[in-house]
Amino acid sequence: MVLEGLAGSLRETIRKISRASYIDKDTIKEVSKELQRALLKADVNVKLVLELSSTLERRATEEKPPAGMTEQDYMIKIIYEELLKILGEDSKIRLTEQTIMLVGLYGQGKTTSAGKLAKFFHRKGLSVGLIAADIHRPGAYDQLEQIARQVNVPFYGERNVKDPIRIIRNGLAEFREIKVKIIDTSGRDSLNQELIEEIKGIKREFNPDEVLLVMDATIGQQAGPQAQTINEAVGITGVIITKMDGTGKGGGALSAVASIHAPVYFIGTGEHMDDLEVFNAKKFLSRLLGLGDLETLLEAFKETEITEEEAEESMNRLMSGKFNLKDMYDIWEKFAQPGIMRKMFDALPLAKMPGAGKIGSDDIENAQNKLNSYRVIMDSMTFFELEHPEEINAKRISRIARGSGKDENDVRNLLREFKAMKNNLKAMKGNRGFKKLMRNQIKAGNFGLENIEGL
Repeated sequence: MVLEGLAGSLRETIRKISRASYIDKDTIKEVSKELQRALLKADVNVKLVLELSSTLERRATEEKPPAGMTEQDYMIKIIYEELLKILGEDSKIRLTEQTIMLVGLYGQGKTTSAGKLAKFFHRKGLSVGLIAADIHRPGAYDQLEQIARQVNVPFYGERNVKDPIRIIRNGLAEFREIKVKIIDTSGRDSLNQELIEEIKGIKREFNPDEVLLVMDATIGQQAGPQAQTINEAVGITGVIITKMDGTGKGGGALSAVASIHAPVYFIGTGEHMDDLEVFNAKKFLSRLLGLGDLETLLEAFKETEITEEEAEESMNRLMSGKFNLKDMYDIWEKFAQPGIMRKMFDALPLAKMPGAGKIGSDDIENAQNKLNSYRVIMDSMTFFELEHPEEINAKRISRIARGSGKDENDVRNLLREFKAMKNNLKAMKGNRGFKKLMRNQIKAGNFGLENIEGL
């Protein structure tokens, strides 16, 4: 996945800070250099990296943590806030009548994104029309026409016509009763004056409500200059970052977004028309840093069809570190579904459930199989053993193994992994105020992670 290497480096830095006995100037310098290495390796712009690390060092040296917050937690908070500046403020695209112009280079996923965007608005109850104004790329007309049929929205294009202004004018007239008009413009293999003049002419003639830059997450360092050139020509109002499910470094695209000060509206996470997610910078960064994702976690709870009170009680038990095998059995029974398990893994990246490692589809299936096996083992335990797993000795292990038809090592593995999971969740509890924040979010019905205060 894009930014996987950066995520690993950042999480290791966070762990080092959390384990540090104290924060002094040497620690601050070391953390700053580690961040520099991680960000540069991920293709984040050099100037941006130096500015971030300089600000980090200044703030960590000069600022004092507020009452009740440790120096370690406050330094993590500073890192969070400075990285968030790269991602920019959250801004959602308007769900109103509008004309949207898509711009970008060849191979960035522009035409596919046009279809995904059309499906997004269509699901929101707005009528949508797609206009094929890419007059240069062979097959662009046919591709967009096919996508329009796939997402069940009207299409307009004029095959073999080489005047994009004429095509768009006629398309807008054809779609005058349609709420959202999406214009797919031409791209190039690289920026050239012909492309710039073409999109400038379209912008000048039609003055679209939104000009969205479609950018590949794997593009690298050249992303910044390209984004700046296009922005100077047409004034980018928002960004769609594609191929976020790939293996690229991703930092180049994020640097480009920072350089043009335009919000990321969406990220593309696959080839299907449903693979478009509304971008939430705080949620994205929390997951990147391994701080957990409350929104995703609570969504997982909601999908189990349990009440908010039950969800709160279950989460309180989990985060307290005091839960036992009986609690674990109840939780596994509720969440042992592939889709829900995926959300749990994403939401609690520091926690390890049985069978988890580098999370893929096979890992989820293996984890589910292991959970099912462990539940069979727990069915052979007494009520006392489920409530007091620390009392399970060699004699009890032998009896439980015989009763469940499993090997004694399987029973020992269950006990070891239960203990490891309990310790990992207790580590998350170490972020003061997390439990309180979670409870307040549930009671308020607010399932967005609005800030990092209290973490």
